[in-house]
Amino acid sequence: MRSLKLDTPKSLSQRVMQRLRQAIIDGEFALGAAISEEMVANSFGVSRTPVREAMGQLQAQGLVVIRPQVGSFVFTPSADDINALCTFRIALEPKAAELAYRHDRDGAIASMSEAIAAMEPAVTAKDNIAYGRADAAFHEALFAHCGNRYLAESYQLVSGRVAALRTNLTSPIDVRTRTSFDEHRRLLDLFGRGELAAFEELMTTHITNSGVVYAKALRVETLKAD
Repeated sequence: MRSLKLDTPKSLSQRVMQRLRQAIIDGEFALGAAISEEMVANSFGVSRTPVREAMGQLQAQGLVVIRPQVGSFVFTPSADDINALCTFRIALEPKAAELAYRHDRDGAIASMSEAIAAMEPAVTAKDNIAYGRADAAFHEALFAHCGNRYLAESYQLVSGRVAALRTNLTSPIDVRTRTSFDEHRRLLDLFGRGELAAFEELMTTHITNSGVVYAKALRVETLKAD
């Protein structure tokens, strides 16, 4: 029988990847920012090997761009990227909601309610990181309870980028207004009552509006850079 000994380096690189992923999502590294492998390795007290492996995993998730002989950078979306991402979400999220309602309605409602409960104090405190995390949890709940692993895995391909854009671009606005919070409460209400057509309509509007905010924020950043 082959040895079942755990591969420690892979476990270490996974931990490094998860910490870096959260740092990118939370805005500790700005969109487009350089990430020094040496700095990360020194900060974590590890060699550069697990850091390099972690960067490769983050690149596969679309969160990092590795430029040979240049360095590693947090992704920077283009207007086309944002449009494609929103189109992808509009196609997937209503379907996930439909399946979650049929497969595990009570579980989905519990998870979405928990996310909304975390949003309210974040809005009061104007904590865009906490709000972004709760917002992400709300949308991810649809896939966690949909009962279709292929649909869930498809969303995981973009969930990191969506979360990073949310924290960096929309959450600072969301914590200053209650529009997003009110939309999430309305989405939960529609889901709970099984009004899935109305849910899809509102979700489409919600995602589309997020895309508009992303695009505006990118134009502002581009003007600043110029």
